[in-house]
Amino acid sequence: MTKLRVGGIKTEMKIRDVITYALRETLADPTAYGNGIIKERCSVIVKIETDEGIVGWGESMCHGTQPPEPARITIDSWLKPLLIGRDPFDVEVLWEEMYNLTRQVGQGGIAVNAMSGVDIALWDIIGKAVQKPVHKLIGGAFRTEIQPYATGFYRKENFTYQDSIDEAKMYLEDGFKAFKLVIGFDVKDDIKFVHTVREAVGDDVLMMVDANCAYNAGTARRVLLETEDAKLNFFEEPLPPEDLEGYKELKTLTSTYIAAGENVFGKIGFRHWISGHVLDILQPELCSCGGITEMKKVAAMAQAYNTMVIPHVWGSGIGQAASLQYIASLPPTPLCLNPMEPMIEFDKSEHPFRNDLVYGRVRMENGMVKVPDGPGIGVEVNEEVLKRFSVD
Repeated sequence: MTKLRVGGIKTEMKIRDVITYALRETLADPTAYGNGIIKERCSVIVKIETDEGIVGWGESMCHGTQPPEPARITIDSWLKPLLIGRDPFDVEVLWEEMYNLTRQVGQGGIAVNAMSGVDIALWDIIGKAVQKPVHKLIGGAFRTEIQPYATGFYRKENFTYQDSIDEAKMYLEDGFKAFKLVIGFDVKDDIKFVHTVREAVGDDVLMMVDANCAYNAGTARRVLLETEDAKLNFFEEPLPPEDLEGYKELKTLTSTYIAAGENVFGKIGFRHWISGHVLDILQPELCSCGGITEMKKVAAMAQAYNTMVIPHVWGSGIGQAASLQYIASLPPTPLCLNPMEPMIEFDKSEHPFRNDLVYGRVRMENGMVKVPDGPGIGVEVNEEVLKRFSVD
C-alpha cells in the first residue's frame, strides 16, 4: 500500500468505496446532429473514497444519445469489486487488470468508457495525496492556459442559416477565436452552410466542421473538395470509425486536416490509426478512451509518429478539468519555434449541470482557459448538483 505521512505518522492508503452517480436531465430544447436528436444530457460521475479520507472524482462521458446506466452498471457490478481494498497509486496495475477483466466483452465501448471515469478519479486521489495537480504528475505543463474553440451549432426546429451566423458572432463577441460547425445533414446543404457562415464571419476566424460519422468516402469527398476555398482548419469524423481505408483516401485529397478519434478506445484501438498515418489530428476523448493512464500512451504513440493530438471534450466540468490537465502535458507536434498548439473543445450547447457541478471553476477568460493548478484535477465537486440530477 502507498505510505502517507499524516500528522507525523506513516499510514497506508487503500480504496474504501467506489460510488457512481448516473446523471440525466431532459433538455428544454432538443437539438439535432448528424446521428440523431439529442433530447437529454447524461453522464456517469465516479467518486472513489479512500480510508485516509481523500476522495477522487472522475467522469465516464455519455456520447450523443448514450444513456448513463450501462457504464454505471459496469463500474458497480464489475470494476468496483476489483478496486476495493487496493492502492490507488497502483493506477497502471489497476488499469490493466480492469481491461483484462472486461476483455471478453470489452476492448472498447462501454467497458473502456467506464474504466475512464475510474482512472480519472484515481489520478485525482494521487494528486490530492501529494498536493500536486495531475499535470505535474504526468510530465509537467507545456502551457498553463489553452485556447478554446466553441462547439455548438446543433440544429433546432425551424432552423435557418441565420441562427448559426448569429451564434458564431456571439462566440466571437465573447472572445472565442475559433468554433466548430455541426454538419452531416445533407451534402448540398452542408456545402452551402459552410460557405454561408464563412462569408459572414470573414477569413480570419479558425473554423472547423464535425459530421459525426454521417458520410461515406464519396459524399465526404464532395463536401471536402467543394468547401476547400472556405479554408476549414479540420474536418472531424466525416466517416464511421470502421472505415480506415476511407479516411486514408480523404486525407490525400485536401489541405483541410482530417480529424477523428472520439469513437476509438485505448492504445490498442489507436495503434493502426497512428501507425497507418490515417489522420492528421487524433481526437481521443479522455472520459471514454481510457482516462489519463491510457491517454498518455496514446499521446506517446502519436508523438512517435509526429501526429497532432487535439482531444475531444464533451463532458461535464469534471471532464473538462481533467482534460485541461491532460492537454497541458501534451507536447506540440513537432516542438518548434512556432508550433501548432493543441486546443480544448469548449462545448457551448445546453448542458444543465456542466458548470454548476464544479462551481463554475472551468471558464474562459481573455480568450483562453486556464489549467487548474489545485491538487488532482483541480476542481471541487458540488454534491448537491449530483443529488439534483441523479436518476436515483
